[in-house]
Amino acid sequence: MKHRIVVLGAGYAGAYVAGNLARRLSSADTEITVVNAVPDFVQRLRLNQLAAGRDIEAPQLADVFAGTGIRLRVALVTAVDPERRVVAVADADGGGDLGYDTLVYALGSHGDDHAVPGVAEHAFDVAARPSALRLRERLDGLDGLGGLGGLGGRGGGGSVVVVGDGLTGIETATEIAEARHSLSVALIARGELGSRLSAGARSHLRQACDRLGITVLEHTSVEAVEATRVLCADGTALASDATVWTAGFAVSPIAAASGLEVTENGRIVVDRTMRSVSHPNVYAIGDSVHALGDNGRPLPMSCGSAGYTGRQAIEAIVGRLTGRKIANVKLVYLYNAISLGRRDGLWQSVDDEGQAKPKYMGGRKAARIKAAIEKGALWGTSHPTFGLPKRKRRLAAAPDASAEKVVAQPTGTRLG
Repeated sequence: MKHRIVVLGAGYAGAYVAGNLARRLSSADTEITVVNAVPDFVQRLRLNQLAAGRDIEAPQLADVFAGTGIRLRVALVTAVDPERRVVAVADADGGGDLGYDTLVYALGSHGDDHAVPGVAEHAFDVAARPSALRLRERLDGLDGLGGLGGLGGRGGGGSVVVVGDGLTGIETATEIAEARHSLSVALIARGELGSRLSAGARSHLRQACDRLGITVLEHTSVEAVEATRVLCADGTALASDATVWTAGFAVSPIAAASGLEVTENGRIVVDRTMRSVSHPNVYAIGDSVHALGDNGRPLPMSCGSAGYTGRQAIEAIVGRLTGRKIANVKLVYLYNAISLGRRDGLWQSVDDEGQAKPKYMGGRKAARIKAAIEKGALWGTSHPTFGLPKRKRRLAAAPDASAEKVVAQPTGTRLG
């Protein structure tokens, strides 16, 4: 009987791992199934651009996995039972159960409303393609309005309020402001704008916001979102025709409900090889995993982290199933690449503690680097088997899930 590998989620991490496992393991011994809620690959890094009006490629997963032998199941994961080694899914045909011998959990994350009243009902987000398209439709309508906005003075269109000044919030506000000249855009920051950046990068960011006409409200907390207003803790009420919520991300509750060991926020706790500390037949990667980097700190939710955790899981699964040594992939976080519209950007280096270094890069060159990262992430995911050894490994007679033959051998590749 073939060893059944089931990969949950086909984002940057899941699609990459599935394709690489298919290339490195013999189909005579293994059967790989990918479960994803939608039939296409979502470029999550670029959903803010999609919302602002840019056309973003969405390759069909059937095409991505063509010729790999991977089975694609377009379905929603509803539960995981690690004791029975079964995944419950729901689809147009009613769904059912999928059994596995090795599970790769890569369900990613979604926007977190932090239980702020009105966010779920009235705010938009760019954490998923459908929500980004809804925001795009709303912005299309606002472009033709006259004089409804009250936050800026850039044009006669409506007003947009972006809540949250993390990387997603900054990129969303600048992208919309650059692409939608008729709209007034405001960015709400809980603390100082760009507080995680170096002094020079913060100055560059402020100049970019000024150039794009973005109104920045610092040291401001949001208490509620209404259909046409954002209510702040200091009593301020901001007119908003479209409120975009980017104030954090959360993971699916499925892992916690399954009995896997998770952190307080639901991320799966793993060892150095991305294997669950509670269930050795389960691996977690991407935003779903709580993995300690080489600096001893948890890796942040990011495309770069997805690349490193994915590569480590590949090495561990192939090594354990074939009885070979497991290479240690680098688990590091070296920089933040931030787009500020199409022609401006920031490249911020960080130290071993995750703090911004004084050195940064700003301007067109940084924007080109970020665009190259996005393009590379798409290409690497769409061609998951490129450049790997053509020789497929046969499984050991009795793969030992508890084997610990690990060798330090950095092989990491950063996706973005």
